[in-house]
This record gives sequence, structure tokens and C-alpha cells, in this order.
Amino acid sequence: MFTGIIEGLGTIKQIHPSGRGKIIIIESDFPLDQVKLGDSIAVSGACLTVVRIEGRYFTIDMSPETFDITTFRMVKAGSRVNIERALRLSDRLDGHLVSGHVDGTGILKEQKRLDNVILVTIQVPSLLSRYMIPKGSVAVDGISLTINKCFEDNFEICIIPHTAMLTTIDLKKAGDSVNIETDMIGKYVERFMTKSSRTDSDAEKSKLDMDFLNKAGFL
Repeated sequence: MFTGIIEGLGTIKQIHPSGRGKIIIIESDFPLDQVKLGDSIAVSGACLTVVRIEGRYFTIDMSPETFDITTFRMVKAGSRVNIERALRLSDRLDGHLVSGHVDGTGILKEQKRLDNVILVTIQVPSLLSRYMIPKGSVAVDGISLTINKCFEDNFEICIIPHTAMLTTIDLKKAGDSVNIETDMIGKYVERFMTKSSRTDSDAEKSKLDMDFLNKAGFL
């Protein structure tokens, strides 16, 4: 589990084929003295397992599923990535709950400066935008961000100078792809509310419906 608060950047040094997956070696800009073999680490929003570590270099095995669904299918040696180590239960939750399980990708459509911030518009398929709400949370390349506006095929976020300085978001340009993880709470609510995800007998027993949620004050 992660928070979407990026700890620092890293650089992809080597990419090697491993069947349909990849073996990737990354150099971190910050010390990894508290990272050990088997630890989870989020690289540009994708939760990956450390299989080897030497100083600031760590190696990850990437499954075909992760490779196919994320922007890693387009990266190359020299690409910069966001890095966040896994959340500890004693840590403050400064961003939002991020699983590191990327839902899909979006395309950066527009960047425009407004006073001291950058307004960024990202195009996404409706399969992802359905889980977005104004003032809700979204992880873009692993960065926890607040949604200003959202529509069926895009959403807008506001990047403050601090976020731009510490992450790869300021390195992106129009047309670049980014990893998107939507807020997991919305996906769970949809799962509970979709009758097709339960048997008929379960649906008859369950009292969780729109009327119940409305009376309980959730809507």
C-alpha cells in the first residue's frame, strides 16, 4: 500500500526481456538503505517487487500484465520515474490510499500556467473516468492528486511548484502517456452495487441498494 507522496526520482538504467515480461534495473536518486529483497516499491505508480538491490540500484521483475497495461511498454533506458517505498502502518497518510495496481493509461492533452500553478488536462477512457469525481483523488504516475474537474473523456488537475519539482510530472509534454490508478473506494462501491457480481440468492438477501445508501446519508 502507498500514499501517492513521491519520495524521489530514479532513472531506468537497463531493460531486459524475460519471456513476455521484463527485467528492469533502476537507479534511485536517494539512498535505499531501508529497502530489502522482496519489498514492494511503487515505480511511476506501479507496485513492483524488489528482486535484487545494490546500493542505489534495484532490480524488478515485471509481469506481462503490468508491462501491457502501463506506460512501461513505452519507456527506455534513461527514462525518469517516480519512486515511493511502501507505506508503514505508523506513517501519516498524507496523500490517499494507493494500491499500486494501475488501472490503465491516460494521455496528457494540455498544460497551462495559472499564476504559480500548472493546470493539466489528461484524456482517459470512460472506463476510468467513471470512478472520478470533482475533488476526488487520483494517482497519476503514482502521484496523489486532487481532481479539479472531470468529464467523460478527461479530467483536470492542478500541479503546485513543489509537486512539479519533486516528480516527473513537470517533465511531461502534450501527447505523453501516464499511468492512472483511480480511487479504490469507488470501485468497491460499484462492485457491491452491481447485481451481476452476485448470485440471485445473494441479491435477494442483500439490503444494500441505492435506497439504503440514500437513507444512510451516503448519497
